[in-house]
Amino acid sequence: MAKDNLSQRLLFIELLAWWEGAVSNKQLMTQFGVSRQQAYQDLKTYAERHPHNLVRSNAGFAPTASFIPYFISTDVNHYLHWFAGGQLYIDNPATPAGVSELRLPPRTVSAEVIRALVQGIRRQKRVEVDYVSLSNPENDGRIFHPHTFVNTGLRWHVRGYCEKSQGYRDLVLSRFRGAADVLDDSPHGMAGDNAWQTRITLILQPDPRLSAAKQAVLANDYRMEGGQLVLNTRAALANYLLHELQVNTKMLDGTPEAQQLVLVNRDDIKQWLFSG
Repeated sequence: MAKDNLSQRLLFIELLAWWEGAVSNKQLMTQFGVSRQQAYQDLKTYAERHPHNLVRSNAGFAPTASFIPYFISTDVNHYLHWFAGGQLYIDNPATPAGVSELRLPPRTVSAEVIRALVQGIRRQKRVEVDYVSLSNPENDGRIFHPHTFVNTGLRWHVRGYCEKSQGYRDLVLSRFRGAADVLDDSPHGMAGDNAWQTRITLILQPDPRLSAAKQAVLANDYRMEGGQLVLNTRAALANYLLHELQVNTKMLDGTPEAQQLVLVNRDDIKQWLFSG
């Protein structure tokens, strides 16, 4: 991103300070292409306007215990949008006429946990954290080796190696509890995640129970070639992709209009379906 206005640079200062636990001159310089002097001036400007929000630390400027956001929300989607591609999410409340946008409710995500997971991903470290699930709603201590944040369309999770499960798993960000501690180096990185490294092909077609005319509608919707939709994905993400397309691989829905699409090559990829 090239030079931008001051309000975006101040937003960036808050975004990284809150979600990463610190923001530095170098990060401002890299994000906006400004000089070290300008980055220093931006941090000084922010500190003058909001004197109780930041304090100097070894890593730059860290948020104080009394930090109050002025430019950002506490929706982790905004930070992860930047983390994934380096682009700032600018929330525009003025929706253009004739356009409407569906917004999912934000989930509660701990900034402390995100900071630890970010360190774990960037430095390939083990992270100790408590986690809950619907099957185990009580706090459950985990040693987790995170390697990637993943957006499934409905929610964010982090993928990595779980020592309790003795394998690579997906943990939902909103289900972490309490604080998190960054530990020593992880021997289980992304390279060892077989389901992440494996690419598979999903072949979909309209439910054959539909009339030819209805199948043609779906073929046009999905720009199918030869009546099939061919998708290449990481094996670890196949279940999420099928879920987003409302493809049930266990059984056909009683109503073909509800099923719409079916997975043609299930036998070829079944080892990757419904696994952790």
